Amino acid sequence: MTSPGLDEALTAFAARRPLLVATDYDGVLAPLRDDPSAAVPQPGVAEVLSRLAAADGVTVALISGRGLDDLRRTSGLQGAFRWIGSHGAEFDGPLAGADAGRRDELAGVLRPLVEGTPGARLEVKPASVAVHVRQVADRVLAAGLLEQAREAVDPSLTLKPGKDVLEVAVTDAHKGAAVQRLVGELDVAAALYLGDDVTDEDAFRVLGPDDLTVKVGEGETVARHRVPGPEAVVGFLGALADQLG
Repeated sequence: MTSPGLDEALTAFAARRPLLVATDYDGVLAPLRDDPSAAVPQPGVAEVLSRLAAADGVTVALISGRGLDDLRRTSGLQGAFRWIGSHGAEFDGPLAGADAGRRDELAGVLRPLVEGTPGARLEVKPASVAVHVRQVADRVLAAGLLEQAREAVDPSLTLKPGKDVLEVAVTDAHKGAAVQRLVGELDVAAALYLGDDVTDEDAFRVLGPDDLTVKVGEGETVARHRVPGPEAVVGFLGALADQLG
């Protein structure tokens, strides 16, 4: 399922400097798991990211919907990376001045809905609350819960639908804005972004024709290239590291 022309695009990308190599975590560097705490990196991820980060003129960034502390703890990754959590609301550090009261109020609205649906799970993050339905056996019930959650929340909040999840954020941060900020700060010649979910489409959209956008897995996308899953991501990033020397 790797898209035609990806090898050529990778070679052209590797020839430029400076570069930003940015990636989502879940579903890209780690296989998706019903239990998010079990989503450890695909074998080889730590090594290849370290190789990329050590290359001259290359910045590696992890951009996730997870909170920063959760991302660092679950991934176990260490290195000279840029760490972006909560869809960009936590940029290189914890959320400053988070509206914790608004987030907790939101959790109070959604919790009764989730508790009434077997298999559903509520996740409270630093800047958002997420309703997960991946483990709800009745798919009609799962879809109904996500719709109930959508209708129950303040319409001024930011909705971030994903794979079997509806995340409701108390900020308007998104991965596209995070990528744009990194590109501007680093003044890169080109950027690479890998993502698998609906929220990654914001990052794909902000990048231009000289950049490299790669969708991981199936589904509609505006990314120009595609690889099948996290195992292929390791091979793809390894090929990039080889070309970067």
